[in-house]
Amino acid sequence: MNRRRFINLFFGGSFAATLAAFLYPVIRYILPPKQTEAVQKKVAAAKTGELAPNSAKIFKFGSTPAVLINTQEGKLLAFTAVCTHLTCTVTYETSTGTLYCPCHNGRFDLAGNVISGPPPRPLEAFDVEVEGPDVFVSKKG
Repeated sequence: MNRRRFINLFFGGSFAATLAAFLYPVIRYILPPKQTEAVQKKVAAAKTGELAPNSAKIFKFGSTPAVLINTQEGKLLAFTAVCTHLTCTVTYETSTGTLYCPCHNGRFDLAGNVISGPPPRPLEAFDVEVEGPDVFVSKKG
């Protein structure tokens, strides 16, 4: 092996190692590891009478946030609080009676359907049951 070949291999290997050192964290960021999550089907979200009419409460459903809404008419509704656009947390706006995503001005009605903004899909709706002093939220189906 002559000197030129050795230097070409050395610098080529150094360049490849440097490129790998820069790309590895980027790839790990873009493709996060899969996390196993205990499947939770039913959660106690609130106590009966805790929510005033036309108000909402954010609670945890498994590892993701969800929102429990008490409408003007006193009907309890629950949805995932994760926007379908870029996974920002949606909030309930009492003035408009809609769910609002502040990241890109996405808006959902009280059926979870997209009213405006960039979200591609509606919010996932949950079943709400009042059992004694507790309000339980569970996955549909």
